[in-house]
Amino acid sequence: MSNSKDSSTPKLDEGDISRIIEMAWEDRTPFEAIEFQYGYKENEVREIMRTHMKPSSFKMWRKRVSCRITKHRKLRKDDVTRFKAPGQK
Repeated sequence: MSNSKDSSTPKLDEGDISRIIEMAWEDRTPFEAIEFQYGYKENEVREIMRTHMKPSSFKMWRKRVSCRITKHRKLRKDDVTRFKAPGQK
């Protein structure tokens, strides 16, 4: 995948792409965790998903994550602390 981000964000290899897709499908992994680990914001994750999935799978995923509070850390209850990287606040 061609990386249009600045040079501080590493290029993704197939393993990274696979892991980002896996994290994006997980209900309780927020987009902020993907950004923390890989440096890609929600809209960039959406583009990765669009590029590397079949159109029908992408549409199914978008329908699934739309308005899902567990995918957005700011919408979660404060007592939900699982699925955070050790350095994540």
